Amino acid sequence: QVQLVESGGGLVQPGGSLRLSCVASGFTFSSYHMRWYRQAPGKERELVASIPSAGSNTNYAASVKGRFTISRDNAKNTVYLQMDSLKPEDTAVYYCNTVRGTIDYWGQGTQVTVSS
Repeated sequence: QVQLVESGGGLVQPGGSLRLSCVASGFTFSSYHMRWYRQAPGKERELVASIPSAGSNTNYAASVKGRFTISRDNAKNTVYLQMDSLKPEDTAVYYCNTVRGTIDYWGQGTQVTVSS
């Protein structure tokens, strides 16, 4: 079955960087769009970045554009989120996502905390 496993979260100071990874299994990874979402306490889950199957034409939320970079390695079934110039407002649980047909698949999430 479809599995998405995130890693790479942690505690980082403002201005710092983190790289999140999401390893996928159970489907033909190279054929599907992949997305990163985040959810901060008391807030709705929001789309952070997306990348199509071929890896071009990436899209970002306005709040992270210019600071975050989404990429993928189809040979490793992995999607990444490089996060630079982190701000306290980036604190959230970050989730990997894909959609097959009408079904959304989610990982378990990885916590990112930006604090001094």
